[in-house]
Amino acid sequence: MTETLASDGPPNGDVGVGDEGDAPPQAAATMAAATGRRIRMRPNDTCGPRAIRRAGMIAAMPVRLSVVLLLVLGAACRSAAPLPTPAAVPAPPAATMPDSIRWVRDAAEYRAATLQAYRLATSAVEAAAAGRQAGSWAVVLDADETVLNNVTYQMERAQQGLPYSSESWAAWVRRREATPIPGAAAFLGRVRALGGRIAIVTNRLQSECADTAAVFERHQLAHDALLCRPDAGPSDKNPRFDAVASGRTPASATPVEIIAFVGDNILDFPRLSQQSALAGEAALAPFGTRFILLPNPMYGSWQPR
Repeated sequence: MTETLASDGPPNGDVGVGDEGDAPPQAAATMAAATGRRIRMRPNDTCGPRAIRRAGMIAAMPVRLSVVLLLVLGAACRSAAPLPTPAAVPAPPAATMPDSIRWVRDAAEYRAATLQAYRLATSAVEAAAAGRQAGSWAVVLDADETVLNNVTYQMERAQQGLPYSSESWAAWVRRREATPIPGAAAFLGRVRALGGRIAIVTNRLQSECADTAAVFERHQLAHDALLCRPDAGPSDKNPRFDAVASGRTPASATPVEIIAFVGDNILDFPRLSQQSALAGEAALAPFGTRFILLPNPMYGSWQPR
């Protein structure tokens, strides 16, 4: 014997619940075992409006049969209900690399500018050193962004969205991964060949001086003195400039004339500051002859404190 629950049931006379396709086999099997009838479940409407209508029809069956069918339909609804989709966690926004750092890292103009500066410095030194006795004169250079390129440090901080810190800088110095600025090695070699003394005056701390010296040695960057800032001392370079000139550094035990200064910051040059620009062009007259400036758009004393 077959029994039909509704007039729109399956044409083969099976007990049907739903509209299209077979229901999960475990549901059909359970209902068949409970009723002794051949049951065909269809999944698309086990939890929709027609299921509610069928629930009313089932209620009209004998109590035991109707209870079994309702329990099976309830289980089918629970198993068929879609799982909630987890909320997507938005990816953190990528840090934007400042154009100033990208320019130093990528631009042909940056490399051309540093080579141009060092060629100008070489010409100026050759002219000034002509006729001078070897060892009687010297050049003074800054280290960072003048002889050593630290763009990797700047990139890493930018990628992390973090500013400069003394702790991160000290860690970078310990890595000894700075590289020579284009043109620097050739200029230092030329000064040495002409008989000049070379003093590097840097505001890297004295505690960072050994790691800095190791980078100079690794890249064969000629120098006679590396004058770092005392850990608890001032950043003013003028006392160290005076020490070089008076022969009180490893660069020379006797007084020497400093015929050229090379740097990337106005403070790398004697008695100058950001305020010097307010004094007119006369205050900046030595640039291009005795003072040679390299480009550094990444940081400097021009930035607001």
